[in-house]
Amino acid sequence: MSNARKLADNLPTEGSLSGRNIIINGGMTIAQRGTSFSGTTGLIQILDRWQAPVGSGFNLDTTITQSTTVPTGEGFKYSLKVEADSVVTPSGSDNGGIGTKFEGQDIEHFAYGSSSAKSVTLSFWVRSNKTGVYCCQLQVNQYGGSNQYGQVKEYTISAADTWEKKTLTFSGLTAQAVETVTGDGLRVLWWLACGSSDHVAADTWIQTGNYGATSNQVNFMDNASNEWYLTGCQMEVGPQSTPFEHEPVGVTLSKCQRYYWQAVTSTGVQYYAYQYSANYRFIEVNFPTEMRATPTVTATMSGGQGSINNYEYNRQHWKAYLAVAYDNSNSYKTSSLKLDAEL
Repeated sequence: MSNARKLADNLPTEGSLSGRNIIINGGMTIAQRGTSFSGTTGLIQILDRWQAPVGSGFNLDTTITQSTTVPTGEGFKYSLKVEADSVVTPSGSDNGGIGTKFEGQDIEHFAYGSSSAKSVTLSFWVRSNKTGVYCCQLQVNQYGGSNQYGQVKEYTISAADTWEKKTLTFSGLTAQAVETVTGDGLRVLWWLACGSSDHVAADTWIQTGNYGATSNQVNFMDNASNEWYLTGCQMEVGPQSTPFEHEPVGVTLSKCQRYYWQAVTSTGVQYYAYQYSANYRFIEVNFPTEMRATPTVTATMSGGQGSINNYEYNRQHWKAYLAVAYDNSNSYKTSSLKLDAEL
């Protein structure tokens, strides 16, 4: 019996090999920002760790939601659903789709830029009434510079309104290393539309920073009744996929909070400011996990006070002051607090 056959026979059917999936929230379970979003002519953040990118101001006129339509018997509770809201035809360098990004340090084991560069396998469940050829693209070093590379793979949705599992293996990138540690080292993009100026060949690395798909890519936006669903997204080292790595929701949430944390939700979680002097109050918040970078803080307070002034904050902690005179009758507390350190 060959070693390959032995390996295949011993692959887990579920469970073990924890940590093999580098995609965070591939089961679409975490939705701190909300569960419904409107696609537009610019990139938007949607479910945690997921984005809707566009190229050249393409109008990705869609409604994007967290859906409960999922493959039967696969253990998923949610999917990401994209609904076309109008007919839009891409031209030139127009692009629109769904994607996720990774820090450079999280793909170091891919060994890009060396003769030992690893192939990686992307697997996912997809469904649409719009059948035909779609494209996925890997992009490396998109944070800036000239050492940007991309590779496109095709997949086909064969049956309308039917969940299908797709598996794509991307060859290793020997020509260029990932150049960032905590920055935008790798992107995975599922294209829904692509203009002719960005049509490229499949299955090969190309030195470019452009979005791209093959000339076979369907235009999902050709009918305002089109729907497209995605869930069970997994990327792992090697030429073979393994069953989706279901993990506790608390683990996924903690991973997501490295990039975004919305401290105040419908449950009414609030943080109180304390009087520091006759004219100032301080508010301090320790983050649930260390964030990728010092976050952008968006906060509002109850009580009708003036502006909130950042005093000191970093990847783990935020402290701000309010120019508020001592007032025994008002309790100043957060009415919203959002921390953003997204790629």
